[in-house]
Amino acid sequence: MTVRAFETGAAASRAVASGEIAVSLSPSPLIISQVSNTDVKLVGIWGMEHPDWLIGSTDPQANCDSLKGAAVGVDSVGGARSIALRTMLVACKMKIDDVQQVALSSNVGAAMVAGQLKFGVLHIDDVPVIEAESKKALKTVVMQKDSRPIDHYLFLVAHQDRLAQNRDAYVRIVAALIDAERFMRNPANFAKVAQHAAPTGRTADFAEKALKVYVDMEFWPRDKDGLGRKNIEVVSKVQKAVGNIKADKSPASYERLVDPTIWRDGYALVNKK
Repeated sequence: MTVRAFETGAAASRAVASGEIAVSLSPSPLIISQVSNTDVKLVGIWGMEHPDWLIGSTDPQANCDSLKGAAVGVDSVGGARSIALRTMLVACKMKIDDVQQVALSSNVGAAMVAGQLKFGVLHIDDVPVIEAESKKALKTVVMQKDSRPIDHYLFLVAHQDRLAQNRDAYVRIVAALIDAERFMRNPANFAKVAQHAAPTGRTADFAEKALKVYVDMEFWPRDKDGLGRKNIEVVSKVQKAVGNIKADKSPASYERLVDPTIWRDGYALVNKK
């Protein structure tokens, strides 16, 4: 298997839709909107329910009020960080038009360290890196998991036709993810997992600290498919409410968005080992 990096989850999902790649981990709000608007032949086969997004600031006095009219770093307008920003601004009683989005791909943290931006949409593991490089504490203005406790973060999506043609391969992909989650959650393996995170640019120390936080929040689903109906339907309603699903379209049904049988068979395969 070859793992490829894409600039955004949106670009990765388009590559799945075109048949360029087999699967992608793409933002749930994006996939739900794409399927609802165009009936693109994507389906979720595994998921991550707990987003780790936050709006961080290098200004220790920052709060919701100071976000008004501010420049905020995102990946791309309409990308994963942009969608998360829209969601988190609800907690500040603001809309996306109340801030200025600055598209920086994966360089939001670097721009904040350089002093080019005071605000950015970040992952939890971005925080210690920014603090270490800037020698300053980062202020968390809003966390998505606090602003919307029931949520959904990412889908592992496949093309429906390719899934039907080679179902066993997809079962084995999900089985590998189940196996990996079990390995990562074992404290005895934390140091080894942190070393494997080196390609992300994180030091082993930063990676191990972040790993503990992620395991505690069940970032990767533990012995379940991560495709909770309630979580997905909440996100679907939000995407309709904020206009990401067109006025003349209805949110795609849960049954259309996911195929839980792939995880079921992958789980059985792992337990059989």
